[in-house]
Amino acid sequence: MKIGIVIVAAGRGERAGSPHEGPKQYRPIGGRAVIEHTLQRFLDWNDASRIVIVIHADDVALFEPIRLRLNAGDRIVSVNGGATRQQSVLAGLEALSRDDVTHVMIHDAVRPFIDGELLQRIKEALLQGEKAVLPAVPVADTLKRGTDGFVGETVSRDALYSAQTPQSFDYPSILAAHRAAAASGRLDFTDDASIAEWAGIPVKLVDGLVDNVKLTLKRDIAMADEKLSAALPDVRTGNGYDVHQLGDGDGVTLCGIFIPHDQKLMGHSDADVALHALTDALLATCGAGDIGDHFPPSDPQWKGAASRIFLEHAARLVRDNGGTIMNADVSLIAEAPRVGPHRQAMRENLADMLDISLDRCSVKATTNETIGFVGRREGIAAIATATVVYRQRPA
Repeated sequence: MKIGIVIVAAGRGERAGSPHEGPKQYRPIGGRAVIEHTLQRFLDWNDASRIVIVIHADDVALFEPIRLRLNAGDRIVSVNGGATRQQSVLAGLEALSRDDVTHVMIHDAVRPFIDGELLQRIKEALLQGEKAVLPAVPVADTLKRGTDGFVGETVSRDALYSAQTPQSFDYPSILAAHRAAAASGRLDFTDDASIAEWAGIPVKLVDGLVDNVKLTLKRDIAMADEKLSAALPDVRTGNGYDVHQLGDGDGVTLCGIFIPHDQKLMGHSDADVALHALTDALLATCGAGDIGDHFPPSDPQWKGAASRIFLEHAARLVRDNGGTIMNADVSLIAEAPRVGPHRQAMRENLADMLDISLDRCSVKATTNETIGFVGRREGIAAIATATVVYRQRPA
């Protein structure tokens, strides 16, 4: 089974507010565009192969930054849609024809609250041989049929369901059905399950998801924004470890503080083992590699450089990615020199470099009980931990 995804995002969203606000699929909720949330759900699902996003020809400039930010490579491709949803879906299906997919899920871009459990339920039905699968929820409200502004009758809600997406199919079957519908001049289908019904394909119902709502009105978008903004914050913790050899000298620099000593730390820069470890910890919170990627020791411009430069660069990178540094903790492992008398100055240095309050900076020290290279005073090691809260997913 190879499952392709078609996400329909070519609509104009006239009911979602004034035109100057832009199409609803690009409106922000929880700090990211609606369509970005939707795409991320499918990217996080391991069974999604190629994702075809069907966009309006006028929306390329809106979509491209999102595609680049998601950093999904060729897993995401975009094609231009047609004048109707039905035509847009067919364009997406045709775009999958060269990918050897066996099945396809067709989803509305403005349903950002799908989850992996729903996708798995649909996949299981497809694995059991169903040609068409429709997620749906039973109608809960009492239904009335109106006549001239008055209630004509109460309609039984027994066996009535609200259809959702992704509506999922055997790929060759739904592609043939869509092509046949287009060839016959039928352009009035409101969803893909109705095309399958028209083509004589049995449609299997599976339990939908109550939260899988379609954002249609401006108020829907506002409520979605409130929901996501109230969600748990994106808290990340990064760890860093560094060690530098000791040699003959007159002192060591730790957390930017020079401590007189009968040895010095060896390294290409000032060999501040504490700041190097903390730099790596910060870079880890946004997946930005390590200190060597940004400041390679083979580059002569960093010879003897103050490690403050490295740490401030990492902090700036975190903030550029929407992060707020909440805590920085450094543990130094050394037999000598004594760190205790300098701990407060070190904490003040960290607070200044990271532009955070002093109570969010911690420096600790311990010996290695004369064991190993640290115990033999051959080197000093540092372990650092950084905690960062992100407003958005780092690029």
